[in-house]
Amino acid sequence: MRVYLDVCCFNRPFDDQSQDKVRLEAEAVIGMLKRCENRAWTLVGSDIIKLEISKTQDHVKRQKVLLLYEGAAEIIKYNAQIKIRAAQLREKGIKLLDSLHLAFAEDANVDVFLTTDTRLFRVAERISIRIRIDNPVNFYLEVLDSEQSGG
Repeated sequence: MRVYLDVCCFNRPFDDQSQDKVRLEAEAVIGMLKRCENRAWTLVGSDIIKLEISKTQDHVKRQKVLLLYEGAAEIIKYNAQIKIRAAQLREKGIKLLDSLHLAFAEDANVDVFLTTDTRLFRVAERISIRIRIDNPVNFYLEVLDSEQSGG
């Protein structure tokens, strides 16, 4: 399984855990990162992830997020196809950084792009994206259900 996590997913374990949604998303992200760490899955990263993480104002949080990101087994480099695809996605209403993340994930041909950004999820559902996009909780529960049922 090849997964690409939006930066919001890497941040989730360090966000305020007092909200149930945030706590569940953090647990799902941690569960999936453990699978990547154990090499059961492949965590795919990109040039834009590291750039976005570097802009985190809180130095301590930035360092913690970078530690999680270091588990990426494959880093996709910016190229002309990504530039073109990101521009196409922006024309369809996707914000700049989000369009780049999606373009990188598509270029890497990941199985799933995970995000906690509900706006991005809603917009991406209405346009043609070549990869699956999902919330970490929904996706992880589906994986767990599949494993329990032997699928």
